[in-house]
Amino acid sequence: MPVKKLNPITPGTRFRVGNTFAEVTADQPEKSLLAPIKKSGGRNNQGRLTVRYRGGGHKRRYRIIDFKRNKDGVAATVKTIEYDPNRTAFIALLEYADGEKRYILAPNGLKVGAEVSSGPGVAPNIGNTMILREVPLGSAVHAVELRPGQGASMARSAGTYMTLMGREGNYVVLRLPSGEVRRILATCRATIGTTSNPDHGLQVMGKAGRNRWMGRRPRNRGVAMNPVDHPMGGGEGRASGGHPRSRSGKIAKGAKTRNPKKQSNKLIISKRKSSSK
Repeated sequence: MPVKKLNPITPGTRFRVGNTFAEVTADQPEKSLLAPIKKSGGRNNQGRLTVRYRGGGHKRRYRIIDFKRNKDGVAATVKTIEYDPNRTAFIALLEYADGEKRYILAPNGLKVGAEVSSGPGVAPNIGNTMILREVPLGSAVHAVELRPGQGASMARSAGTYMTLMGREGNYVVLRLPSGEVRRILATCRATIGTTSNPDHGLQVMGKAGRNRWMGRRPRNRGVAMNPVDHPMGGGEGRASGGHPRSRSGKIAKGAKTRNPKKQSNKLIISKRKSSSK
């Protein structure tokens, strides 16, 4: 199992469950595929705080990921599996036959030295990217495009995948990680397999400081604030605070946010599973 329980030699390690990073084979990224990241601290282009509880954190560099996988007909060899601080899944460094290097999201089970390719007519092996029309029924895919040529936008986080349920004319039917079943154009691309690091959700931070390293500041409850600070604040003693709502007064816990007139609603066959009972 790629998570480890640490010995409680300090208060911060008493409840800590960390990743073993057994799949990771390199600790230094490819310099030619790095880009700077400027932190916003939750502030917009006017400098005003629009998202609370963000700020600080360790300095990061962005790894340029090839989400389009449009280098067709050229075989690539997996050189390394690396940790990416900007996402939950691991990434893989590919070196193509012509010498070009690119990062991709690492599928679960992809090994160093394996060959991957993309384009029409490739075999449905782990790490290969194909158009959805050619993917066998029942296959698990990740890094799926929503529109042809757009680049992967779905099933990109750790341990996620989509299942190909069937085909309907120019569309294929996919079950999303949320449980939603919808149609997607058969000319969109997807990568075979599931994303790496499936046990990411089993990790336990162990101490508040680890969240600060990730740029997450302490979050306090609305009912603990004063009335001037939050609609649920104030009251004598431990008052409940009334109906749950946001700081701006918008009702929370169950309000629908999707536009009922959205054009893509006709492509949804069944909606996602609701967490409310």
